[in-house]
Amino acid sequence: MDRTERILDLVALLLDAREPISWAELREHFPADYGGSDDAAERKFERDKAELVELGFPLSYVQGDDERRDGYLVDRNVYYLPEADLTKEELAVLYAAGSAALASGAFPGRDDLAHALRKIGFFAGESLPTPRVRMELGTGQEGQEKEVSARLEQLWDACSAHKWVQLTYGSPRKDGVTERRVDPYGLALRRGVWTLVGYCHLRQGLRTFHVHRIRELKVNTARPRTPDFEVPAGFSLDAHVAYFPWQYRFHEPLEVTLQLTGPQASRAGSLFPGAALEPVGEGVVRARFPVTFLDGLARFVLSLGSDCRMEGPPEARERLEHMAANILAKHAPVEGQRVSA
Repeated sequence: MDRTERILDLVALLLDAREPISWAELREHFPADYGGSDDAAERKFERDKAELVELGFPLSYVQGDDERRDGYLVDRNVYYLPEADLTKEELAVLYAAGSAALASGAFPGRDDLAHALRKIGFFAGESLPTPRVRMELGTGQEGQEKEVSARLEQLWDACSAHKWVQLTYGSPRKDGVTERRVDPYGLALRRGVWTLVGYCHLRQGLRTFHVHRIRELKVNTARPRTPDFEVPAGFSLDAHVAYFPWQYRFHEPLEVTLQLTGPQASRAGSLFPGAALEPVGEGVVRARFPVTFLDGLARFVLSLGSDCRMEGPPEARERLEHMAANILAKHAPVEGQRVSA
């Protein structure tokens, strides 16, 4: 019998069992595989058992007593996931999010996601309502979907198996590329951009990498069943991947204060989620929040127009004024150039 077939049959047998299965019974069920000499049969079963445990199959040996015999048993409470018990509306949103991810053209685990969506659709039947939401999960790198998708699949597998990867990476802040060995801890999608977070052996620390900037990628294929690293306890992707441009961790945190008026005042909470908001007059709101990339915030503030003003600190005001002056200079009429109305 093929080894994969034997493993699957072994799983089916153990899941059906209501009582521990002894080694003698296992040999009776698989006479061609666990036959022969005792030593050879036990070594083969030990290899199969080790693979099941490595795959997360909760197989254990139970020492019998007066009421139960010795043998191998599966802990069903660990093997089966608890019921998600989602409402119809939650299922609809989950289905819509998954469908948008599939349609984005670049999403790791596409086959597994498609399979999950088919399950949701099958069990929901005609009761799946249309969600009142709009979702856009574009990759943000037009023309690179196929390339990014292939790298995402490789990185997804490397993250799952804890295997290091070799990157040829083009940094947004420097010309040229660098060669880096990285222990990939996780992937995150923020505003259409996929980001890899991991330990960079070149920089000797945690770093983030935009997947569309990876020029070449190789996954360590040596000892595929043995992890190359462990993800540190307490690691969180959210702590390293920015939702907004001013959250990129280029500088030390700096508390910035903005004043919003007019229509922007009523949108302060959605424009700057997590900011401490303080009404300071009729139709005027002050927002305070930490910033680690001033240029990212300055560009956004300028896009909001005169209803958003930078109050402080001085270095943030100076940076905003410098950027605004550069924009004015770029758009200033050139001497001798005719300006049409």
